[in-house]
Amino acid sequence: MSSELRVGRIFHGTTAEGPGKRTAVWVQGCTIRCPGCINPELFDARGGSLVSVRDLLAEALAEEVEGFTFLGGEPFEQADALGELAELARAEGLGVIAFTGHRHEELLARPEAQRLLANADLLVDGEYQAAHPETQRSLVGSANQRFLHFTPRYEGVLPAPQRNRVELRIGADGSVEMAGFLTSEGLGEWADALGARRRPRRAGNSTQGKQGEA
Repeated sequence: MSSELRVGRIFHGTTAEGPGKRTAVWVQGCTIRCPGCINPELFDARGGSLVSVRDLLAEALAEEVEGFTFLGGEPFEQADALGELAELARAEGLGVIAFTGHRHEELLARPEAQRLLANADLLVDGEYQAAHPETQRSLVGSANQRFLHFTPRYEGVLPAPQRNRVELRIGADGSVEMAGFLTSEGLGEWADALGARRRPRRAGNSTQGKQGEA
C-alpha cells in the first residue's frame, strides 16, 4: 500500500526550484517555524491535503520532469513518505533535491531520516535566517544554508551564482500562486503590480527561486 503525504502545494513542470523542469512538492507542517518565513500557512500540520506517493510519482512521470524538489513546511517531518517517494523516483531515473531547516549532522542521528537522505542527490540544509540574506546564490534565502551533494547529478550546476527567479501561475478564478523565492516585501510588490485581490502565495519554503527574476 502506498504511503500518503500531507502537502500544501504541488507544482508540476516548474523551473524555479532547481535544474530543468521539476515537480516541486511543498509539504504541510513545520515545527521549526523560522522567523520571517514567507510560508507561515505551511506551519500547521493539520492543513493541506493528503496525496498518494505513487499517484504523485505517476503525475510527475507524465509531466516528463527532470526530478523532484521537496520543500515546505519541513520535509523531514514527513521523512518516511518522502523517503519512499525519493526511492521510487530515483528508480525511474529522476533526480531528487530536498530542503530542510535542520542541519545534515542532526538528521544523521535520526533513523527515520535515513531513507530520504540515502535517495537525495542534493540536500540544502539550515534554517532560514532573515537577518543574513543570501545575495549571490540562487535557490536559498539566507547565507548560512548549505548545498550538500550526495551524488554528482547536480555538481557544477548548483549552487548557481545568479539571482533567484520567480514563477507565477494565475488560476481561472484569479488566484495567484508562486514558485521561487521572494522576500515579504517583494511579494507585496508583486501583489500591487498585479492588482491582486489577495496576496500571491509562494509555492515553497523560505529558501528557493524562478521564471522572471526577483
